[in-house]
Amino acid sequence: MTGLTTFTDEIEQAAKDYIDGGFETIPSVVGLAVHLKVSKSTIYKWAEDNLGTMSDTLELCNDKQHVMLTSKGLTSEFNATITKLMLSNHGYSEKTSTDITSGGEKIKNEYHIHPTGTDKS
Repeated sequence: MTGLTTFTDEIEQAAKDYIDGGFETIPSVVGLAVHLKVSKSTIYKWAEDNLGTMSDTLELCNDKQHVMLTSKGLTSEFNATITKLMLSNHGYSEKTSTDITSGGEKIKNEYHIHPTGTDKS
């Protein structure tokens, strides 16, 4: 990266241009960092410091990514495995239920074990 860390109006406009379609396949913070020729930590710092609209730009980048992943994942335009992996960053998870004995109900123990003596006298 170039080491440029000064936030300018030009950087703000370049970030907006990226979100408006300047990405190759899907928007991401890393893609935005490469587009702006800065590190992603610099972008996060700009957002944290409320410089320009960078905070909103990051949120819009993530929202746009989320929408693209769900819509293009459902139409199989995106690879299903990669889509599932990336959607985990948006709160999705795969859950498998393995309860095959009780159907989700509490198991009742109706059996009582009473010790008996082994003395046969």
